[in-house]
This record gives sequence, C-alpha cells and structure tokens, in this order.
Amino acid sequence: MFKKLPGDEARNLVTTTPDTAIVFRPAVVKTPAITLVIWSWRLITGTIRIFWRHPIAVAIPATLAAVQQMYGWGVLLILIDIAATALAAWAFLGRPSFLRLVAWRLLAFARWLWIYRRHWQPVMVVSGLGRHLRGRDYLPRLVRVSCDGWADRVHVRMLGGQTVKDWTDRIDHLAHGFGSRSCRITIAKAGRLVLTLPRRDPLAAPIPAIPVPAVASVGPVEIGRQEDGRPLLLKVHGTHVLVAGATGAGKGSFIWSTIRGLLPAVKAGLVEIWALDPKRMELSFGRALFGPRYAADPARCADLLEAAVAKMQERADRFAGHQRSHTPTPIDPFILVVVDEVAFLTAYQSDKALRHRITAALATLTTQGRAVGIGVLAALQDPRKDVITIRNLFPDKIALRLDESEQVDMVLGDGARERGALADHISPIPELGAGIAYLRLETSPDPIRVRAAYVSDTDIKAMVAQFASGGEGR
Repeated sequence: MFKKLPGDEARNLVTTTPDTAIVFRPAVVKTPAITLVIWSWRLITGTIRIFWRHPIAVAIPATLAAVQQMYGWGVLLILIDIAATALAAWAFLGRPSFLRLVAWRLLAFARWLWIYRRHWQPVMVVSGLGRHLRGRDYLPRLVRVSCDGWADRVHVRMLGGQTVKDWTDRIDHLAHGFGSRSCRITIAKAGRLVLTLPRRDPLAAPIPAIPVPAVASVGPVEIGRQEDGRPLLLKVHGTHVLVAGATGAGKGSFIWSTIRGLLPAVKAGLVEIWALDPKRMELSFGRALFGPRYAADPARCADLLEAAVAKMQERADRFAGHQRSHTPTPIDPFILVVVDEVAFLTAYQSDKALRHRITAALATLTTQGRAVGIGVLAALQDPRKDVITIRNLFPDKIALRLDESEQVDMVLGDGARERGALADHISPIPELGAGIAYLRLETSPDPIRVRAAYVSDTDIKAMVAQFASGGEGR
C-alpha cells in the first residue's frame, strides 16, 4: 500500500517484482512572470513605504547594525551610551519636542506593527468590513498610525463602495478588536477615515475651577479641558448653546464655569448676564452677581425674556445699514441669557399664556439675537422634541450623561452617536462622570469629548464677594 506523498498521484501501479524501484515525480507549478513582477513591486514599494513613514524607527537599528559591522561591539556600546545620554537630556530639557519628534513616532511604529498590522485582517473580516471572495481577502487599507499622549489615530482607506455608515455601525467591533475602550470615526477626505482609539482617559479626574481670567474678554471662555489635553474654550458671543443632561450630570459645571470666565468682562461693562432660575436652586446661590437681571418666578422670567427681545429689536434698528456684526462696548455690551431649566418654562409650565410668551421670546432670541450681541445658554434634562421645540435653533450643543441612546442624536443631531458620542455610557458616579460631555459645534459635525471644571459653593461665594455689585434681584 502506497503512502500519500506530495507530487503526482500514485495510481494504477502494478508490479510483481519486489525490488522494482518506483520513482515519484514531484509536481511543478510554474509561476507566471507577471506574478513575480507584482510580488517584487509590492516588496519594493512596501520597503520604501516603511522607510518613508517610519524613518526614525528604521534608521536606528540600521545605524546600530552598520556600526557593529564596521567597528565592532566596543564602539557600538560607546555609541549607544552617548545616544542614550543625549536622548535622556533631550527628554528632560525639551520634553514637548522630544515627544513630538521621537517618542510618539516610535510608539506609533510599535503599535502599528504589534497591534494594528497584526490584528488587521481578523478584525476587518470578523467585523464585516472586509470581504472574503473566491479564496481571497479584500481588506480596507491600513494607511498609517499616529500617536499622541492619549490616543492612537489610525488612518484607513475604505474599500470601493463602502460608506462611512458601514464603519460607524461597527465602532464597538473596532474598539474591542484593537483593545481600546471606545472608537470615534472622522472623515479625513473622500474614501479615507481616521479612527481615534484612546489608550487612556485624561478626563477621569475632576477638574478644579479654572482661575478667573486676569483680562476682560467676551470669549471664547476657558471652562475645562478637551480629551486631547487642550483647554476647552466655549464660544458664547455670536452663538447660542444648549446643554442637556440627566440629573446630576454636571450641567451646573458648564453654566458656572462660563459665568466665572465672563466676570472680568462683566466688571468692565462689556458683558451683562441675565439669569432665569425657575428651579431656584442653581443660579440663586450667586444671584447677587446678576443684580436686577435675575428671575425665578415664571411671570418674571417671561418679562425678562421679553425685555431681552425688546433690547434686541432696539439694537437691530440702530445697527441696520451700519454694521452686520456686534462688537461689545460699554454702550452695547454682550448680553448672555442663562436659563437653568428651560423645559420647566417651555413644556411643564401650567399657565398656557406664560408658556406661549416664553417660547415665543426664546425663539425670537435664538433666531435673531446673535447678530446684535445677545446669546442664550440654556440647560435642560429632557431633550425630546415635545419638551423643547426650538432645540434646533441652538447652533452649538453639549450632551452630558443621558438616560437613553436615542437622546444623543436628539441633542447633538443625527449620526452623532454613530460617530462616537456615547453620552449614554458616561458614568453616573459624580467623581467619574459629572461634567463629562460631548460637544458638537456648528462648524464641525464631529463630536468632541470634554469635561467642564467643577465650580464649588466656596468658589461661587468668592466670586460673589469679588464681583457682586451689591444689587439683589427680585
């Protein structure tokens, strides 16, 4: 009986002579010349691509190998010692440039090689982003990887015919497949995406109150920190901002941090803050800062809003034909209307006449106010359309912790959750999640993960003592 061996199949062999030699001829597969050319081209271009994208990571081992071959191990060890000393001095004395030019590039190469390149094919196929047809895998192309202090950014070229939605529907597959807690997707250009995969959470710890600015400015106001470590600057002049979040999510952090950043401008006469506090809990703690422009009673809130509308119309009449934008001055200061719980006034108000007055005034301010220097900062808990019908009139939106995944798109707009705005996943534990939010600006469809600074009762008392004019609101 013949053992199966590589090569021609042994069959129909009959012999009656025991010592007859049987020779098996191995199979020969002729590789077409075009295949050899393609393989060679891929090898050359792949090598050039590695040198081009990772010059430092390639140059270091190549240089060490060349020195060892030319001068021996002694010279190599001396060179390594000198280089290590120089790098340590550079890292200590010029840490930002060292990280930007050396450390992050080496980390990017290491993670490209060990994490993304190694797991690319299985993650793409299992998640459904790759295709296996007729024995061949068709995969999106891993273009390059870049790193910074908190995240990896994976640049990808999609397969022909794929859409962004194909990727946003699979953010959980991508995050867990590459060992990250989340994944956000942005469009780099036609056919190319950038996957942002965090390695750590720089917003895990609460942020203390930002110091009151030394210079009076209308903004943007520094109120916290972005996920990439940069300061969170919130624009309030020339826009309207809607802040939505469940109870205890940290809406007060955004409100008070914004007020805190504007206080020098208030003192200089460049800003007026008009406060509506129907719950009588949040803004009442610092009501002395607002003077007579504070209202808690619904009727008084309606009066204050209509006064803002009258001011807006008076300015529009003066500005018509003379200027198209507003510049804050002591004569025409920027007016920020802060509404702590707007849904209480627009949806839960039992007096139908008051509800209509308030809704009409807010709609007028949010459609016509920013050109003449009147902005609205409104906070609410329930973002449903039947609760606040004018939510689409706010260009900039902030979503703190929300109870349901559907509410994310209600606040930030369609597709925000698919792009990685997981506001319904923010921790309900105050130390971990209070003040964390996703910010979507009018100028960009991509949500930004941020955390507002916590302004304590002690901070508010100090603000009142330093900046209050002594006038109490009614």
